[in-house]
Amino acid sequence: MRFLSSFRLSFLFILFITTLSGCSSTSSNVDSDARDPIEKINRASWRFTWDYADKYVLKPTAKGYAKFTPKPVRKGIYNVALNLSEPASFINNLLQAKFTDAATTSGRFIVNSTIGIFGIFDVAKHFGWKRKAEEFGEVLGSYGVGDGPYVVIPGLGPSSVREETGDFVDRAYWPLAIIDFWPNIVRLSVLGLEQRIAIFEQEALIDDAIDDYTFVKNAYFQSTDFKVHDGNPPIEIDESEEDDLDAYLEEFE
Repeated sequence: MRFLSSFRLSFLFILFITTLSGCSSTSSNVDSDARDPIEKINRASWRFTWDYADKYVLKPTAKGYAKFTPKPVRKGIYNVALNLSEPASFINNLLQAKFTDAATTSGRFIVNSTIGIFGIFDVAKHFGWKRKAEEFGEVLGSYGVGDGPYVVIPGLGPSSVREETGDFVDRAYWPLAIIDFWPNIVRLSVLGLEQRIAIFEQEALIDDAIDDYTFVKNAYFQSTDFKVHDGNPPIEIDESEEDDLDAYLEEFE
């Protein structure tokens, strides 16, 4: 589910940083955003997604799942869902020349799929092999491909042309490509529910924002940039700031 993949743990961190930096005070009356050419449609889609689809379907379902499913069972099912994405991460790491991460990912998949019983148990973590998740959208970003137009998919949430393209490619990797429709729906649902559960305490950041649409959009783009650069996005300085910095530095030459 797109809404779920957008709200990863790294996204929660970005939401917090965005709040501190004042992004939540952005008004919908500011100049149009070049990243968001269909803002009117996206805003309507966001209202439906957050005020209805999430409020009346996703959030209550996630609460019920968290309340009535034992944590060990939830963890096991979640591990299986994550394990199925390891081969895609292996290829995406290779495409970025992250050979060590690719080796770690392949090792995780082999160990967890066998000793870990199809991934129910994350045995690989005891070898110090942490997940090195990579999506094809991140591969494109690492080669300089821009996000493309921002789009809010009704009922699913924030996305972009690059991310949708990346997801399409990721679904073509084995074993995701051979999973039947309903098992795949179960996999996506499990991933989505767990990630929705993870933001229960942080959702107030969105509700308290002056313009929650702009808040989430800015956070989304910061999150994708954060992932593409592996947590170390470059600091952007506009030309006027750069000129001031050069003049300041010349004083010490």
